[in-house]
Amino acid sequence: MGFTLKPVRVGICGFGTVGGGTFNVLQRNCDEIIRRTGRAIVVEHIAQRRPNVDCDTGDTAITDDIFAVANNPNVDVLVELIGGHEPAKELVLTAIRNGKHVVTANKALIAVHGNEIFEAARKHNVVVAYEAAIAGGIPIVKAIREGLSANSISWLAGIINGTGNFILTEMRDKARAFDDVLKEAQELGYAESDPTFDVEGIDAAHKLTILSSVAFGIPLQFDQCYTEGISKVSAEDVANAESLGYRIKHLGVTRRTESGVELRVHPTMIPEKRLIANVHGVMNAVLVEGDAVGPTMYYGAGAGAEPTASSVVADLVDVVRDMAVDQNVRMPSLAFQQDAMSDSPILPMDKVVTGFYLRMSVSEKPGVLAQITHILGEAGISIEAIRQQTHESAQVPVLILTRPVLEGKMNAAIAAIEALTDVNSEVTRIRVENLDG
Repeated sequence: MGFTLKPVRVGICGFGTVGGGTFNVLQRNCDEIIRRTGRAIVVEHIAQRRPNVDCDTGDTAITDDIFAVANNPNVDVLVELIGGHEPAKELVLTAIRNGKHVVTANKALIAVHGNEIFEAARKHNVVVAYEAAIAGGIPIVKAIREGLSANSISWLAGIINGTGNFILTEMRDKARAFDDVLKEAQELGYAESDPTFDVEGIDAAHKLTILSSVAFGIPLQFDQCYTEGISKVSAEDVANAESLGYRIKHLGVTRRTESGVELRVHPTMIPEKRLIANVHGVMNAVLVEGDAVGPTMYYGAGAGAEPTASSVVADLVDVVRDMAVDQNVRMPSLAFQQDAMSDSPILPMDKVVTGFYLRMSVSEKPGVLAQITHILGEAGISIEAIRQQTHESAQVPVLILTRPVLEGKMNAAIAAIEALTDVNSEVTRIRVENLDG
């Protein structure tokens, strides 16, 4: 195929797993990319801390100074793959000020600083693309921003951290404890030596913040996202969920209501028959409900060299297609026109409505269950199921499933239950979502 447009020159900052994967995909699929864009995409400059043995970079210019790439006049598009907040933020802003388009896989950067970065991009007439920041190779941003653009989206729910999903899958399949599985996840390279971002939900909250903005046209508000991890989920709770016909997943949930937008990450019990309840191991999935299309689900690898590189290169293809387009007709960064962004507030958790699973240990005495159900009834909380488990000691485990209720009411009821003399433990709670269309 003949083409006359000059190649688009790319600088890659961060040449680890994803950077190397991006380089290799660009090399391997260069002919396909030319067929799609009408011009070649070539890697002009690489910034790396150490060589990537999985890449033959040939005579490509290499530096250990990321800002040398951002200031290189021969680079048209900067690919930011170093992660974190700084120096990534200054690197991206430098590239933008120099008139370079940016592709990033940095969810923390976009979730926390995206509003400022997108404003700078508008000022300097460049594109900032970030598909690879969420769910690895799953093109979920494109799906929402483009494929579902005819829809008013009511909610989305996602398993968007593979490490947490691997841990919960192992706990369910093999009745293992959280700490035991976490250690294996670290040995397998799924979890970092400091796993806080993964298991406490921060990584998922970064991604959910971005998805919520793209789905509902609201500014990025990571600091308003409720975040709860899985480190306190016990093997007992996982087994109890199974016996009740549910599975526990670490979900990010965002929903539009009349009062505002829910934005929350936490362990969640979902019916075992739901497709998303059957997403196992390190895989990711996002379920989106649109008014015209109904529920749709997007599934795939949420991490890894080439799955994530797939999204990076797809963003590069989009940037190349958009380079000659006036920014007034380009796809807006967060899918909605800047002057049409919504000011809907993010709801505090006590204003969110969900079902609940409650577990507590009580004295084996007559009337204790009646006291507990009385407290729930007084709070207007309907019980869907209650189970008093057989036990050899004088302490009896009690499980309760409730129908959806305002979390503020549940907080007050739990405080009253824990104050009972014959309730001998803190009440364990896990939110329940049916996720039906």
